[in-house]
Amino acid sequence: MTTKRQPWHAVATNLVDVAMGRQSADLVIQNGRWVNVHSGEIIPKTDVAVKDGRIAYVGPDASHTIGENTEIIAVNGRYLIPGLCDAHMHVESGMVTVTEFARAVIPHGTTSMFIDPHEIANVLGLPGVKLMHDEAQTLPVNVYVQMPSCVPSAPGLETPGASIGPAEVAEAMQWPGIIGLGEMMNFPGVFMSDDKMHAEMAETMKAGKVIGGHYASLDLGLPFHGYVAGGPADDHEGTRPEDAIARVRQGMKAMLRLGSAWYDVASQVKAITEQGLDSRNFILCTDDSHSGTLVHDGHMNRVVRHAIAQGLKPITAIQMATLNTAQHFGVEKDVGSITPGRYADIVISSDLVNLPIELVIANGEILARDGRLTANLPPYTYPDFAKGTVKLGKQITRTDFDIPISNPQSPISTAKVRTIGVVENQAPTRAEERVLPVEDGLVQLDTRLDVAQIALVERHQATGGVVNGFVTGFGFDSRCGLATTVAHDSHHMIVVGTSKSNMALAANRLGEVGGGVVVFKDDEEIALVELPIAGLMSDERAEIVAAKAARMVAAMAECGCTLNNAYMQLSLLALVVIPDLRISDLGLVDVNKFEIVDLFV
Repeated sequence: MTTKRQPWHAVATNLVDVAMGRQSADLVIQNGRWVNVHSGEIIPKTDVAVKDGRIAYVGPDASHTIGENTEIIAVNGRYLIPGLCDAHMHVESGMVTVTEFARAVIPHGTTSMFIDPHEIANVLGLPGVKLMHDEAQTLPVNVYVQMPSCVPSAPGLETPGASIGPAEVAEAMQWPGIIGLGEMMNFPGVFMSDDKMHAEMAETMKAGKVIGGHYASLDLGLPFHGYVAGGPADDHEGTRPEDAIARVRQGMKAMLRLGSAWYDVASQVKAITEQGLDSRNFILCTDDSHSGTLVHDGHMNRVVRHAIAQGLKPITAIQMATLNTAQHFGVEKDVGSITPGRYADIVISSDLVNLPIELVIANGEILARDGRLTANLPPYTYPDFAKGTVKLGKQITRTDFDIPISNPQSPISTAKVRTIGVVENQAPTRAEERVLPVEDGLVQLDTRLDVAQIALVERHQATGGVVNGFVTGFGFDSRCGLATTVAHDSHHMIVVGTSKSNMALAANRLGEVGGGVVVFKDDEEIALVELPIAGLMSDERAEIVAAKAARMVAAMAECGCTLNNAYMQLSLLALVVIPDLRISDLGLVDVNKFEIVDLFV
């Protein structure tokens, strides 16, 4: 475990003495190419001297800071890059704990994360947030926590396992690791001046902290202007160039995300590359990355590489993943650049475009080398109350997924139904309609139309409630059933499939193991990822979870699914704050109108 991070004021005189040559540095990095995100330059033949975990000197020659106990790293002209920052992300999407998430991303050059634990908040409330906050404080990298704002995300449209209000926000604002308020998803609540939403934002403003945004609407008219006037300072929900442009023009930071299934950088970065907007008001983030992406593909290094491939200059993309983020959250005196006084969070790479991460230094200590973690991060133990959270109240049977027409005696042979349409690589869905056959008074599936059944099973209060609907886009062509207790944002249980018996098997299996993701095909379990912590996170190592997740993704493909990262899209089908159509424990939700709608047209 690395040494504790010191505030600048506590070590300032030591930094001055090292810079002046009156004290020896703990670490000196020699002959690097300094990626200066403040000036936009790359400065060759640069040395960096570190003392007490912070940078004391950056310049052409640090030999005056070297003593007999100074560690020296000669980088031979390689690039010195500030530790990368993920401006908006959910640890729970990685299916692992904060510690395991850090273990996975540190070798990829991420040294600062701004996390919103609203997934665990929907299951365990404020105590769940405190668990992740406290775990974050134990790590050798910077993990800043945003207090979840919308639990439930849409009051009246879903029922979470717990709730958050202004009193909880006020309490959390006093915790040392809280950086601001998490994404304000209830955007109608903001522009309609809902008392609770505005009280939460007021508590954040009084604490002098940042309000995260989440305006998931294509309407850039008065509702958008009203939303901005309420206080959200950033937004990661844009998908079009005009979304990014509108946000930046109104003084917000446009957060462009590349997660496991959200590919929103390429379209919005055109606001910079084609429209010429100032890149300093744009920030890169991941939002949601599952463990397989983290272990095999990368984290913020992946996002930066992708942004460069879209036409950004390398130093611009790096600014958007370092200094821009730090300045937005008001922590630029600690992170975001390689300059005196800042934490010595430094990534060393030989290629600024392909960005191989060859050495990762955080707080002045080497944490990873050539893609492998070298630091010891002991596992974090979660208490018993964070487990055993899947309460079904009964054994689920195939008849729980029956969808009767209003009059079972009616001679009609077809029914027109509302259907959730999955959009590949994007969070929004389409509101579609399908005409399906009716037999014995029950609506039947038609896989020729790529229609699968979806159900939302209540799992917090053991009510036994099941809400049924239909979904398109997965492409299932076999008898299958999938279930997940990662079901943003209220995290009940989503069950999808083409076979009611397999759907029942999947639901009951997750009840047995305390949550996770499972795939059944032809009445056999073919993949399982156990997530016993709040039904959201594993207590196993990231590599083990990644292997199970990879098997789960492969199992979905074996059922006929061709979507990229179908699991991520599956987990968002109950997210009743992103258009167009979703499912909740209260019914089908038209997110454009923010109202419950009937399954039948």
